[in-house]
Amino acid sequence: MPQISVAPGPSRNARHTATVGEPASTASRPSRFARALRAAARQAERVLPRADLDARDPDFIRDRLPSLWLLASLWFRGEVRGLGNIPDAGPILLVGNHSGGNMTPDTIVFTLAFSTYFGVERPFYQLAHNLGVSMPALAQLRRFGTVAATPANARDALDRGAALLVYPGDDHERHRPTSQRNRVDLGQSKGFIRLALDHDVPLVPVVSIGGHETALFLTRGERLARWLALDRLFGLNALPISVALPWGVNVGDLLGHIPLPAKITIEALPPIDLRADFGPDPDPDYVYDHVVRLMQATLDALAGERRLPLIG
Repeated sequence: MPQISVAPGPSRNARHTATVGEPASTASRPSRFARALRAAARQAERVLPRADLDARDPDFIRDRLPSLWLLASLWFRGEVRGLGNIPDAGPILLVGNHSGGNMTPDTIVFTLAFSTYFGVERPFYQLAHNLGVSMPALAQLRRFGTVAATPANARDALDRGAALLVYPGDDHERHRPTSQRNRVDLGQSKGFIRLALDHDVPLVPVVSIGGHETALFLTRGERLARWLALDRLFGLNALPISVALPWGVNVGDLLGHIPLPAKITIEALPPIDLRADFGPDPDPDYVYDHVVRLMQATLDALAGERRLPLIG
């Protein structure tokens, strides 16, 4: 069984305009490539299953939990600390750093640990890009509570009294180069702060390490994603390039990959009551910097414990 410790732990959509002497009808006509991309986006929206809150299945989780814990123990040697810091009941916003590309091993290990510790009946959801959740290799995550990362799903989860795990860094962070594996990079995304304030829920930072050792990540490919209009059409801000099994060079990670058996360690920090700690009208910039500092200090400490990549 993976070890669970309960002790507290320390786009740019440029408008196409006519040039001098160019007919307006020609200038405004979308290119064949752009039309093909838009058609592909519409087709994807039709065929991809929607990852929403009603897909979570406690009976399915209960049946699969023992075998998946065993797999996480053997493959990732999953260790989750500080679960005792998370309130036992009620809505809570968990904010994590994100690693490992589209296979998100940190999410898998933490979801298994949370469900084991608090029981499968406690509602728990994790936000993810709908394209990622719809990948065949990750389809079962929908039944574990992984939902499309939309504002409506986030609000609905907290309104239902659920625990909600968000990754503000999203694809910007989970596809960062391996050279930045021990860096918390939430991409200056501060929406999670407003979400916590609007619903008056505590915020619990969740810090993980090891996920970015499951492949060799070379580049996010953010410029390539913009050039291909993937940001506008699919909401994808990165087209990463990595070296991963079984593909060798892996462009986009849209088919997933086999993660290397790196040790995954995750630590949940004490909850933060934003209004109690920062006043009735907290400054989002100040709160963001504070949360990132806490998470980075914890990640630095976790990195200091590791002897070798993969080995832990």
